Amino acid sequence: MKTSIIVTTAMGLEAVLKRELLDLGYRDLIVEDGKIELEGDLTTICHLNIWLRTAGRIYLKMGTFFADDFDALFDNTAELEWEKWIGKNDIFPIYKVSSKNSVLHSKSQCQAIVKKAIVTRLQKKHNVVSLPEYGNEFPIRLQINKNQVTLSIDTTGQSLSKRGYRAHMDIAPIRETLAAGLVYLSRWRAEEDELIDPMCGSGTILIEAAMIGKNIAPGLNRGFLSENWPMIPKKLWENTQEDALSKIKTDADFKVYGSDTNHTALSVARKNAELAGLDNIFFQNRDFKDVQSKRRRGKIITNPPYGLRLGEQEDSQQLYKDFGNACQEHFPEWSSYIITPDKSFEMLYGKKATKKRKLFNGPTECHFYQFY
Repeated sequence: MKTSIIVTTAMGLEAVLKRELLDLGYRDLIVEDGKIELEGDLTTICHLNIWLRTAGRIYLKMGTFFADDFDALFDNTAELEWEKWIGKNDIFPIYKVSSKNSVLHSKSQCQAIVKKAIVTRLQKKHNVVSLPEYGNEFPIRLQINKNQVTLSIDTTGQSLSKRGYRAHMDIAPIRETLAAGLVYLSRWRAEEDELIDPMCGSGTILIEAAMIGKNIAPGLNRGFLSENWPMIPKKLWENTQEDALSKIKTDADFKVYGSDTNHTALSVARKNAELAGLDNIFFQNRDFKDVQSKRRRGKIITNPPYGLRLGEQEDSQQLYKDFGNACQEHFPEWSSYIITPDKSFEMLYGKKATKKRKLFNGPTECHFYQFY
């Protein structure tokens, strides 16, 4: 069954996601802000959910149409072939609604009209009077931008950032998909470069790097909403998982290193690495100013404290100065990669970045400073 697929990502990571898709063999990609569209089939749904590291969710695109009044919204929604996916007993909440620069700006009204249109279509096609909605779940996303409506079904469930290795903790970590994106942007190569995160916190950057180095598919240790859909044979999921397992580089010989002064975070980092099945990450309780390496060259990738709370900014800026001094003293020929929202970071670090890229760490606008 051929279908249109939408892959979402964080703003700023579109080019990284495109490279991932190209490396996986996909072509004819349509890149837009925060998403990439492509054509695929049922196997593609399994493949993308299990393999993509920088994607947020995988959606089935049901249709796109123009609507500048509620009648057009209802009629066009009812024309789409919802019955191909949603059965007469299935659950189909309109769970994500957005409207920008459009006549139809009331999210609640648009949500209600789309729901009614789908119900009307399904009642007719399944020849039933009522839809009890107790079966499999098919969450529907409604987006309206400049009166252009896009309707899609979420195949993923929990965001793809949920890899399944996160131990319980109170410290806010960097999102796994963003951490993987930072590793890709650094062009780190496991067989060539030593990697250190001197302010590693719960270890997410290092875990994502180690998974990339070993070619461990990020979705192997979790489930997906569409695994329960009857139109996707269980065998497709099983084959995709078996193929992913066969591609793990079990003989990959490399190590990555992390340090931090937070005992709790390091304990969680070790637990996260264990849950991810990784034994080549070495954590130590050490201040970044004391971190050194015998290797002449390598890469530092880190997500330092931001100091966004009142009274913390001065501390974080002093930290950035000390970090810059430590890098120049102990790692003069290494490349460093730092994500932070502080626009004065280059001045504090003591060096102009070779390159910087705007990214978002959750809702926080940041820059990824790259010093080659």
